[in-house]
Amino acid sequence: MRTDSTRISTEAVEGARAFILDKWGQGYLPARANIYKTRKKTQDAHEAIRPTYFKYPPEAVKQRLSKDQFRLYQMIWNRFIACQMSQALIDQTRVQIEAREYTFNASGSTVKFPGFMAVYVEGRDTEEEEGVAQLPLLKKGDTVDLKELTPAQHFTQPPPRFTEATLVKELEEKGIGRPSTYAAILSTIQDREYVTKEKTQFKPTELGFLVTDMLITSFPEILDVEFTAHMEEELDLIEEGKVPWRRAMQEFYDPFKDSLEKARKDMKNVKAEETPTDILCEKCSKMMVIKWGRKGKFLACSGYPECKNTKDFTIDEHGKVAAVERVAETTTTPCPKCGKLMAVKSGRFGKFLACSDYPACKTTLPYSTGIPCPNDDGGTLVERRTKKGRVFFSCSNYPKCDYATWELPKND
Repeated sequence: MRTDSTRISTEAVEGARAFILDKWGQGYLPARANIYKTRKKTQDAHEAIRPTYFKYPPEAVKQRLSKDQFRLYQMIWNRFIACQMSQALIDQTRVQIEAREYTFNASGSTVKFPGFMAVYVEGRDTEEEEGVAQLPLLKKGDTVDLKELTPAQHFTQPPPRFTEATLVKELEEKGIGRPSTYAAILSTIQDREYVTKEKTQFKPTELGFLVTDMLITSFPEILDVEFTAHMEEELDLIEEGKVPWRRAMQEFYDPFKDSLEKARKDMKNVKAEETPTDILCEKCSKMMVIKWGRKGKFLACSGYPECKNTKDFTIDEHGKVAAVERVAETTTTPCPKCGKLMAVKSGRFGKFLACSDYPACKTTLPYSTGIPCPNDDGGTLVERRTKKGRVFFSCSNYPKCDYATWELPKND
């Protein structure tokens, strides 16, 4: 089911209110059912995603569900029940603590009545997403004990990097895309290696910076965050018959065509660019040059394609370029053909294992993540790619075990 509707059937509301009254009492039940307004772009063909039967709370079905199934069901259940509960009452508090000739100030909040927070509190993806500190209940004249005094200097910090959740939230706020396109956006920026994921946060790659800079220079109107939102609104007007689709297409395509022609002439071909260095190729004695590849910049022999020698490099603080030998990451996995250790290599379709005796032995294997397969005690999850280049993970014992997933489970 694909929906971002907030509409709830009368039967579901009555069932939720009866459950809340029975478990928490009258104080947690608002006088009237909570009704939430539907946004203009909401896909309202279905109800909100909700539990089907209220006689099955998460604890009652936990033994019959896998870990991931239980967590998903619990989240849906808790959020739905919470949306029909009373509001929480929170006091914003400022406390002054007098200690001899010093006065210390503390600001925070105290929960007078938990309301829906008894069931659900929005989580945070990172430590940077700090909320308001909670203070204990205090009254004038109370004595407090000093447990620790930590002097610290605070500087203005840049906003934290996006996680999947915060990026989707940003897309929603900017009016970019719809729920049906969010997964595709998250997948595309990773599959094309515009970003990498470190823990839960997206980190832009050198390729991501380059592509973004070039597109903003050549297509500033389309790269404006307001463009997609405006396009969504215009498509809605076309659907409602208020704007002729041919006129809308012409208004977009005429300036876009001009920008496209200009980009074909002016946009630089970074793959063809070469930056000379004073480093000699040890294979053919020609000079090495800095070139651009899918993984970023690298050293290549200027005699290519006759000489295909490549290296990594570093640049010191004085701007001097130095070649760096590529050291293959070896594993404890023996080669099934020659018995030597397999090494981790990177190719067009991501990481893979290759025999360390290459080119004498050209055996390759899928790259293992080291995480056990949930459906096969003897298998591990290996990284593979679809024909379109999208990464997925499947059991190393395929086809004996056909387990596959888009998201790599946590190794508990």
